[in-house]
Amino acid sequence: MTEEAFGEALRRLRGSRSIRDVAQLANCSKTMVGDLENGKRRPTPPLAAALDKALGARGELVALAAVRPEMRALEQAAALQRGLSDALAAGAMTDAGLDDWEYTVARYGRATRYRPEADLLPELISDIADLQRVLTHRHPSSIRRRLTLALAQMSGLMALTLLKLGDASSRDWWRTGRAAAAAAEDRATLSWIYAQEAYQLYYSHDVEGAVELAYRAQQLAGGLPCVGPALAAPLEARAHALQGRKNETAAALTNAATALERLDPSDRIGSAFGYSESQLRFHSGNAWTHLKEIGRARDEQARALELYPAGDHTDRALIHLDQASCLAFEGDLAGAATLATDTIVSLPSAHRSALIIYRAQELTTTVPKARQSVQEMRVLREVLALPAGERDG
Repeated sequence: MTEEAFGEALRRLRGSRSIRDVAQLANCSKTMVGDLENGKRRPTPPLAAALDKALGARGELVALAAVRPEMRALEQAAALQRGLSDALAAGAMTDAGLDDWEYTVARYGRATRYRPEADLLPELISDIADLQRVLTHRHPSSIRRRLTLALAQMSGLMALTLLKLGDASSRDWWRTGRAAAAAAEDRATLSWIYAQEAYQLYYSHDVEGAVELAYRAQQLAGGLPCVGPALAAPLEARAHALQGRKNETAAALTNAATALERLDPSDRIGSAFGYSESQLRFHSGNAWTHLKEIGRARDEQARALELYPAGDHTDRALIHLDQASCLAFEGDLAGAATLATDTIVSLPSAHRSALIIYRAQELTTTVPKARQSVQEMRVLREVLALPAGERDG
C-alpha cells in the first residue's frame, strides 16, 4: 500500500463536499486537505482522527494513516489491524461483542489443558491488549462489569501461563486479576484467582502462605458452589501433607470431594476454569505421596491416569513423577529414576515446562547422598542438566 491510499480514500469519502467544507469540519486548512488528497503531505494521527470523524469513516482513515510506505507488507497489515481495533473499540459494545469476549475467555481456559504455555502466551498478550483498548472507552455499568470480569479471568490465565513457564512476573498478574474481580464484584472469580495463586506459593515453597490463600479462596466463596473451593481445598491438603499433617490433609481432601460434588456439571470440565474428578484424584494422590501413604497414593494415581485424556500432558507427567517418588520412598531408586527420565524424554518438547522440570529435580534432591551414585539417578540428573532442546531420545 502506498501513501496515496490515504489521499485516495479521503477524496472518495469527501464525495461531493468541497475541500473547504471538509476543512471546516476537521478544523484544519483547506490547503492541508488538498495536500493530503494529492499525497503531498502525510496526516498526523490527530488530524487523521479529526478527518475520520468529520467524514464518518468509521476508523478507515485512522487505520490508513498508521501505514508508512517504508513498512513491509506484514508490518502494514499489523498497523492496519491496530488502527481498526482502535476504531472498533471506540464503538458501542453489543451483546454479540460481549458474548464473543466471554467465548474467547472460555476457549483459552480449555486450551490450557492441552496447548503448550509458550504457544499460548503471545496470543494471550494480543487479546488482553485488545480488551484493554475496549475498556479505555465509556460503557454502561452492566457492560463494563462483564468486560472487567473477562479481564480478571484473562489476567488469571496470564498468571497461570507465566507460572508454568517459571516466570516470577506471574505474581503481578494475580494482583491485576484480583483487582479486576473485585471491581466486577464477582466472588466466584475472586475465589478462583486466590485458589490459583495458592499454587504459585506452593511451588515457591511458601507452604504456610499457600494454606492461607487456599483458605481465603474457600472463605470468599461463602458457600457458593463454584470452582474456587474445589481448586483450593486439595491444594490445602497437599500443603498440609508436605508438613506431615495427616489429619488436616484428610479433612481438606474431604472438603475437596464435597466441593466437587456441589459443582454444576458445566464446571466439571477440562479447563483452567473448571475442576474434575481426574484432577481431584491427581491431587489426592500427590497428597498421599507426600505423606508416604504409598497404597492410597497408588490407588489415586491409577484412577487419575484412567480419567485423564492422553492430550493432557502436564498433569499426566506430574502423576508419573509422583509414581516415581513412591518408588523412591520404597527404596527402588533405579526404578524411580528410570520412570522420571522416561517421563521427561517422552513428553513432546513443547510441553516440558519449567514446572515439570522442577518436579523432576525435586525427586533427585530427596535421594540420600550415599545413593546419588546409582547409575539411573546419574542419567536423570544428566538429562535434567541438558539444554531444553537436547532432552529428546
